[in-house]
Amino acid sequence: MSLILYGHPFSSYTWKALIPLWADGTPFEFRSVEQFGAEFAALAPFGQFPLLDDGGTVVAESSIIIEYLQRHHPGPNIWIPEGDAGLRVRFLDRVFDGRIMDTAQVAVANALRPAEHKDPHGVEQGMKRLRRHYDWLEGELGEDGWAAGDHFTLADCAAVPALFYADWIERIGPERPRLNAYRARLLAHPAVSKAVEQARPFRHYFPLGAPERD
Repeated sequence: MSLILYGHPFSSYTWKALIPLWADGTPFEFRSVEQFGAEFAALAPFGQFPLLDDGGTVVAESSIIIEYLQRHHPGPNIWIPEGDAGLRVRFLDRVFDGRIMDTAQVAVANALRPAEHKDPHGVEQGMKRLRRHYDWLEGELGEDGWAAGDHFTLADCAAVPALFYADWIERIGPERPRLNAYRARLLAHPAVSKAVEQARPFRHYFPLGAPERD
C-alpha cells in the first residue's frame, strides 16, 4: 500500500482529507500523529497535518491532497470539476476554510490562552463575522443537494468540519434553515458519519467543552 495519511481523528482538516479517501474507496493507511509523531515530523514541511505520503511523494494541505488524489488516485467521485463549475467549488472551499473554520477558530484559540491573555472583545468580533458568514451561506445554498450543486465535491469536504465545529462554537440557529439542513445532510453522508464516529472518543480535547449532540 503506497498511500499513507498522517493526521488525527479529531482534527478538522484531517477529516477533510479522510472523507474523499473513504468516499472513493481508496486503499490507504492512516497513521495518527499521536503514535507516529516523529515519523510525521520528519516529513511535514510546516509541522501541520494532514500530510499524505504516496510512496515518497509528500503532499501537504488538505485541499491540495484532495486535488492530488483526484489526479493520481481517481475514484468514482469528481472532487473538482472542470471549467467554471470547478471555480465555484474552489471558491466555496476557500469560504469554508477561511471564512467559517478560521473565524470559528478565534474562540478556540482564545480558550487556550492563559487567563491574562484572554481577548473577549476579539472573540465577540469574530463571532459577529461568523454570523455574517452564516447569513451569506444561507442565501447561497439550495434547499437540497450539496454546496455547489448536485454532486458532493471538494467544497463539501471543506464544509463538513467547518460547519460541524463552528456550530459547536456559535450555533447556526433556526433563523438559518437552509444552512442547518445542509449541515444535517453532510452529517448523514456515510464517509462523514465515519469521521464523526472515529473522532467521538477524543471530544474531551475540545477546549470549549463538546456539546451533548451530534
